[in-house]
Amino acid sequence: MTQEVQFFVLYGLTESGATFRPSDWAERLAGVLAPYRPASSAKSHISYSPYAIPTTIDGVKVVIVDERLRELEPLAWKFVHDFAKDNELRTSFGAHPQPH
Repeated sequence: MTQEVQFFVLYGLTESGATFRPSDWAERLAGVLAPYRPASSAKSHISYSPYAIPTTIDGVKVVIVDERLRELEPLAWKFVHDFAKDNELRTSFGAHPQPH
């Protein structure tokens, strides 16, 4: 039985409900994580890692981080969690999020 992949999602909203700034935070964070990718994927200097994708859900900027990043690079996984904690961002963990 294959275990379902889980995702850590950072939302562009703080715990107090404020919009997180700067407005391009999701793209910047995903850019930092761009080098971390599966061994089989082609390396390109102009693409995001498939393990950290910036997108928008219900009008809120988010970064969806694949849990497989934890095995590939534990320090990158820790960095993402620390970033969310330090900036008091709302987060979730579980199945791939869907817009409501």
